[in-house]
Amino acid sequence: MQIKKAKASEKPKKLADSGGLYILLAPSGSKLWRLKYRYNGSEKLLSIGPYPEISLLEARSQRDSAKALLRAGKDPGTVKKLQKLSAVQNVENTFEAVAREWFKLNKETWVPRHANDVIGSLEKMVFPHIGNVPVREINVPSLVGVLRLVEARPAIETARRLRQRISAVFQFAISSGLAEFDPATQVIGALAPLKKGRQPAITSLEEAREMLRRVEQEKAHPVTKLAHRLLAMTFVRPGAVQTTPWSELNGIYDDLWVIPAARMKMRLRHKDDEARDHLVPLPRQATEVIAALRALTGRGPWVFPNTRHSHKPMSENAIGYLLNRAGYHGRHVPHGWRSTFSSVMNERFPADNRVIDLMLSHVPKDKVEGAYNRAQHIERRKALAQIWADLILEDAIPTEEILAGPRR
Repeated sequence: MQIKKAKASEKPKKLADSGGLYILLAPSGSKLWRLKYRYNGSEKLLSIGPYPEISLLEARSQRDSAKALLRAGKDPGTVKKLQKLSAVQNVENTFEAVAREWFKLNKETWVPRHANDVIGSLEKMVFPHIGNVPVREINVPSLVGVLRLVEARPAIETARRLRQRISAVFQFAISSGLAEFDPATQVIGALAPLKKGRQPAITSLEEAREMLRRVEQEKAHPVTKLAHRLLAMTFVRPGAVQTTPWSELNGIYDDLWVIPAARMKMRLRHKDDEARDHLVPLPRQATEVIAALRALTGRGPWVFPNTRHSHKPMSENAIGYLLNRAGYHGRHVPHGWRSTFSSVMNERFPADNRVIDLMLSHVPKDKVEGAYNRAQHIERRKALAQIWADLILEDAIPTEEILAGPRR
């Protein structure tokens, strides 16, 4: 009652309780709890907080806690400062904050497409669940819960790749003094087993032709169908097709599509090697597809834009879903066109096996092959690319019919 009735004056006043606890009544009218105590022979002051936010009962409880620290030989003021500092550090050292520092440190060593995949996977599948948790407080069960959600999509391989990235963040945190152990190393045994094997692919020419026909009869956006046809003809990695900017296809010289090294999945085997652009010979049918696409998407930045957000590239799943709807789930994936091309062409032209590997942008196994590849063999690659396009598109519908075909 005395605290409630107390009125401010021109000078600060004290309302004493007991054991050194008192209310400081400031001229502004604020009422602040203070605790006077002695430590190592010196008089000190501990700020507890304002009244009525801190009640009399709570203030006395904090006074008693401070007295207990004194009996244990600790300075209550120093302990409180350390607790505040720890709280601030916990905010700064959340998993998301540490992960972004790790990403910033490493992204320059990755090709842009891989870097975007790394941070994108963390933003979509990890940060929403444990992003605001301090790295020191994340345990094995919490990580298992996050990865179980990914496995249930189902995306077992993605979950395992995500675990590796989370582990890399913790290793960075440990080396930076922000964590003591890596819980991601303990969850491996709890993850669903990954069925190893090659990605499913149709390797028979007749079946591949039939697949192309069935896909192009599906109800789908013509841009997606044209992306699939170009993928089948050029057999580049699907990610390279989906993220193609018009700047790469505008003003094509000598029917060659040049994919910059930065967009390729290439890794250097020797420190003296240099990353190279990938040259993709474009057969006649491929230039027809590009001409058709120019009329559809040529005003935007992407050859294959997202159907909902034209300022973004096509979804990485768009071509795969199209193949699934056509009845090829578990039988053929977009990446499978590389196996289809390799199987058919190596069987027909075994003497060109090294040129075929070069067309697939395979990394040379040794420097001898690397020297061989530097010759490029452009003319033979152009010839093989045209032969492949003629084979795979035999009896296929003309490009203009794809534009007029059924839409989803």
